Formats: sequence, C-alpha cells, structure tokens
Amino acid sequence: MRLFNAWEMGQDQTKQQIEKGLRLYQSNQTEKALRVWMRVLEKSADPAGRFRVLGCLITAHAEMGRYKDMLKFAVVQIDTARELEDPDFLTESYLNLARSNEKLCEFQKTISYCKTCLNMQGTTVSLQLNGQVSLSMGNAFLGLSIFQKALECFEKALRYAHNNDDKMLECRVCCSLGNFYAQLKDYEKALFFPCKAAELVNDYGKGWSLKYRAMSQYHMAVAYRKLGRLADAMDCCEESMKIALQHGDRPLQALCLLCFADIHRSRKDIQTAFPRYDSSLSIMTEIGNRLGLIQVLLGVTKCWMIQKELDKALESIEKAQELAEGLGNKLGLLKLHCLCETIYRTKGQQRELRDHVVKFHECVEEMELYCGMCGESIGEKNNQLQALPCSHFFHLKCLQTNGTRGCPNCRRLSVKPGYV
Repeated sequence: MRLFNAWEMGQDQTKQQIEKGLRLYQSNQTEKALRVWMRVLEKSADPAGRFRVLGCLITAHAEMGRYKDMLKFAVVQIDTARELEDPDFLTESYLNLARSNEKLCEFQKTISYCKTCLNMQGTTVSLQLNGQVSLSMGNAFLGLSIFQKALECFEKALRYAHNNDDKMLECRVCCSLGNFYAQLKDYEKALFFPCKAAELVNDYGKGWSLKYRAMSQYHMAVAYRKLGRLADAMDCCEESMKIALQHGDRPLQALCLLCFADIHRSRKDIQTAFPRYDSSLSIMTEIGNRLGLIQVLLGVTKCWMIQKELDKALESIEKAQELAEGLGNKLGLLKLHCLCETIYRTKGQQRELRDHVVKFHECVEEMELYCGMCGESIGEKNNQLQALPCSHFFHLKCLQTNGTRGCPNCRRLSVKPGYV
C-alpha cells in the first residue's frame, strides 16, 4: 500500500511540474519552461507523465524552429508509447514523428509515418487525430508538388474538423489551403481561406495561442501581396511579425522577413528587399527550412534580374535548383526553369534557352498543371480554379461552360463541386 501511494504521489508531482512548465511557456518564459520539463523527463518514472512532457517538448521545439531536437524527442516518445502498450499513445507519437519530418522537409518520410498512423487500430481518441494526420500528409504532398493528393488530404482534414467541431484544426487547414491556392495562382481562394482562418480566430480563439492569429495574418499578407494590395500585405505581415517576435517563433519570423522582402521587391525597392532576404535566409538555414530557402533564393534571383545582374541571378538559381532537386519540389524547379528561359533569351543563348523550355514543359506535364478541359496551363497567371470531388482541379470558367457531368482527367462521375 505504501509503495502504491508513493507511485501515486510521483504521478501527482509529475503532473504538477508539467503544468508549471506550461504556465511558464504561456507567459513567454520558454527557457525556464524547457528546464522544468527536462527535469521531469530525467527524474520521472511514470511513463504516461514522460509521454506527456515529451509532447510539450516537441511542441515547444517546433515553435522555436529547433526541428532536429523536435525529431529527437519524437523518437524518444515512440519508445515511451511502446512501453505503455497503448495504441492511442503510439498513434500520437507517430504523428509527432511525421510532423518533425515535415518541418525538416523530409516529405517522403512524413507521408510514410502518416500512413502508419492511419493504419493503426486505435480508439476514438486515435480517430480524432486523423484530421491532423491528413493535414500533415497534405503539407508533405504540397512540398513535393503533388497537388491532387495534397488537395485530397486537405479535404479529408477539413471534413474531420467539421465532423468533430475542431475549430483549431479547421484554422490550420484553411492556412494550408491558402498556401495551396497561392502556389497555383488562384489568388482569390489564396486570400479567402486565410481570411476564413482569421474569422475562426476572432469567433472561437479567445483561449487559443496567438500563433493561430499570426499564422492567418501571414497567409493573408502573402495573398494580398500577390494581388498587388501591398499596403494591406504590409499591415498583415507586420501584425504577424509582432506576434512572432513576442513568442520567439523563429520559423514565422523567417517567413515574415521573406514576405517583407517580396513586398519591397514588388515596389521595386531592391535595396530594402535584399537585407530582408538575407535575414530570412539566415534563419531558414539555421532552422533547416529548405523549402523556405528555395523561396528566398527565387526572390533574390528576381531582384538580380530587375537590376540586370544576370550572372548573379544564375548563381542564385543554381543554389535553389540544388535544393529543389534534393527535396523533389517540382514547382520550385518549374519556376527556376521559367526564370532561366527569360535570362537566356535576354543573353541570346539559344541552346540553353531550348534546354530550359523543354524542362519547363516536362515539369508541367509531370505535375499535370494544365486544365483537362481547355488544355491551357494552370499556375501561369492568376485564374480562378475549382476542384471536383476527385480532387482534380480546373479553370472555374471551363467548368461553368462545360458543366460537371464527369471529370475529364479520371472519368469519375462528378455531379457537384469539390469540398474546397
């Protein structure tokens, strides 16, 4: 009996220390919180308590951009879940492992771990995580420029969010959908979805972390910038950056700096853009966001092109191409081939020009970035898109003209527009 009481007291102390760490973390005393949680991890003999504190450490390191440490704790959490022999704990730990790899841009590993989660036979608790699993998988497919599968995953995540009345998940999915449509240049939807996320934060987010507001404001800034509404873009980006600085959110700081640089480039203020690209590049390199690095180098390349420094532009392209090939980011490669076309056309180097024209069209074919109804490319200019239930997407005007009796890409019967 005395041993049982001692074990129960140990559980209570573990819980109290975890809660203490959470209070410190929520008051922006991050390093103190981490020290409290690390002491719990070192001293606690309670596997369930260890599992929970590992979850706290994983979340904290994700928000600070310490992705390699995040991965390290995720691996330890899986071992703890196996010790507990609980399928719900195991599902959650594999989700954290998937997220860690997503942050490190290891997209194939992310997809593999997400599939492991979905194949586990857990309880209702595990099933409620399936929305988060689908979101992470969608982000990975988007990183690989596999757009149909990405959209399919986002639609599933949104259904889970609606069915479980999970507003936080819905907010995160809306931000990812904003990113999806920004990449495909449907800027109306690219703005609609983060605006929807911002509405969710305003209506339901009183007790939420401010990161949700910051995230929605950042994605709104990106869409506003693409639409040429630069003052609105600057306002949203400044609000997002303010929150990111308050909370020590290094990944979001890097994205905001990139957005600021893009806004200044859009204003043709290259001298102001360059230092911001450099600052973003530094943080992206530090945290290991290789996908973000490609975007920074694309922006730098465009600056050099505006200044007619074509050899310097080609140097940036070479660095970005190496990253894009390593990640399997086909859209990044397509954009780089497009920029090379412009550069080599200006230089009058016909052989190199033809080479990049061919590679550009190969990328378009591989990603199926064309409308199955009119045959014209998707993602070349701002165009409204609409997805069918099979997650193939087309120009909205083509669907309105030709109807939606069936999908010309997969011939699956479709009588109504898709979920998103």
